[in-house]
Amino acid sequence: MEHSQSTGAGLLLAGRYRLGECIGRGGMGKVWRAHDEVLHRVVAVKELTAGRFVAEADRLVLHARTQKEARAAARITHPGVVTVHDVLEHDSRPWIVMQYVDGPSLADAAKETGAIEPREAARVGLHVLGALRAAHAAGVLHRDVKPGNVLLARDGRVLITDFGIAAIEGDSTITRTGEIVGSIDYLAPERVRGGDPGPASDLWSLGATLYTAVEGTSPFRRTSPISTMQAVVTEEPPYPEKAGPLAPVIVALLRKEPEHRPRADEAERMLLDAMEGRTPQTAQAYVPTQRVARDDLTSGAGDAADSTAAGSAVGTAGTAGTDAAARPAGAPRTSTAQWPHPADEPQTPQPSQGSQSPPTLVPSASTSTSAPSSSGRGRWRTVVLAALLAGLVAGGAVFAAMHYAGGDRDGDRNGGRATATGPSIATPATENDIPAGWHRVHDPAGFSLLVPDGWKRQKEGDQIDYTPDNGNHRIRISIDRSPDFENPYMHALDLERVLQKRMDYTRVKLGQVTYRDQVRSCQWEFTWTERKDFPGPRHAIDLMYYEDDGTEYALYMSSPQSSWETTREQFDIMLQHWRPPGD
Repeated sequence: MEHSQSTGAGLLLAGRYRLGECIGRGGMGKVWRAHDEVLHRVVAVKELTAGRFVAEADRLVLHARTQKEARAAARITHPGVVTVHDVLEHDSRPWIVMQYVDGPSLADAAKETGAIEPREAARVGLHVLGALRAAHAAGVLHRDVKPGNVLLARDGRVLITDFGIAAIEGDSTITRTGEIVGSIDYLAPERVRGGDPGPASDLWSLGATLYTAVEGTSPFRRTSPISTMQAVVTEEPPYPEKAGPLAPVIVALLRKEPEHRPRADEAERMLLDAMEGRTPQTAQAYVPTQRVARDDLTSGAGDAADSTAAGSAVGTAGTAGTDAAARPAGAPRTSTAQWPHPADEPQTPQPSQGSQSPPTLVPSASTSTSAPSSSGRGRWRTVVLAALLAGLVAGGAVFAAMHYAGGDRDGDRNGGRATATGPSIATPATENDIPAGWHRVHDPAGFSLLVPDGWKRQKEGDQIDYTPDNGNHRIRISIDRSPDFENPYMHALDLERVLQKRMDYTRVKLGQVTYRDQVRSCQWEFTWTERKDFPGPRHAIDLMYYEDDGTEYALYMSSPQSSWETTREQFDIMLQHWRPPGD
């Protein structure tokens, strides 16, 4: 959490690339607008900030991945793929110099407008599909298609970027065994299950991307990584109500099994129809059906109208003596889908001593179509969850899964979203309850907080510090208005993975809490031995939470271990009196 700022506007890289303002950031790094002083053109420079903390062996892997990204993009000749101009090394880290695209990402555009108009989304999808087809023809899978990697140039062009985790056919893998990379809610089901991806995997991610564009929300994102992965593998998304003629294309691309999805050339024709305002008839062949009870369909006028609208999709499927009707999976309905469930609750086998990995659990599917009881549904969910965990933990892929597994029991009754919360901390104090020796500061960034008398403001990059001694004791405030993690706990785990490269890092505590009535909060406490600015044993605590508008705030304090008791008391006071912008 504590480091010096090594980059910034004005820095000259390789004697030619002058950094301007930061135009994007993510879990692995930042993107800067820069000026190529040799060719006198604007470029984008990707800084991989993760390399600042990693050990030498991991730095070599990171550098190899960077070279792989450049090679992957260089193999593709298509106007819809962002061009890589150069790869260089600075500050013991790799940097990628790329084509500059003047315009927002699809994620930013959808966030600003609330949703993308369906015909425009189909146009965007058509361009992305063309770029993906060119990549696949060159033997390259993108593997991280998502709204943030689709760029919308102001001149109307659509480009895809970030081949950082691309897989090149015939190339030795750089990704470690069992490591899942990419945004979880845009990973195809076969990737989540640990299978080998193919071109159809990129098409599934394109379907999820278009869903987010038109609906304004990710179709499978839940409140935890494991529930998100479970949704990707086992749940149908809500029907894309706002998608118009694009809806059946999205549903077709989001089929769970790769062989059930349309080929790229078929998807291209479907997207062209949708872009021109026509409902693609060929997409209907890929729309799955689900069984619902006839009584549910005819229980009221609304259901009857819904049944009529289903047209030829409504029929009779008498299984186990029950008349049933079929409708597109995920389409609006008032009844409960008839999900399969195991006839008997399976017993979790115990790995034998010395076993290298837990066994994969495969539930036995029942052919019964009767509606499962709540306990049956719970058993099915538990089996799927166990199988998912077994397959992923065996490869060491999910470092947070077990934390969430015990706290998400009510996910089925709440749309797949977790209901468990951590303990509430730091009840807000009143304005009249300011301790002696403290005063309120209204920061230029819009927030306000109490700081001890004599502590002064300092700014380091995007982080704001208050300190009495140039950082030996400090309060640090970090603000991220577009966080890359679905919750602060995942962010903390990602940071911890980086800090563990410091050999003497020790976790004291890390867990979910509720802060200011925000359940998306976590508190992280740890120790380490500092070797640079303030040598010696140090102790830190970090409270991260999401406000209602999605902004992530990190409230952090650190000090020498010798004064930790006082610092810990100061941290509680700071939390009690913290006021975000507008509060």
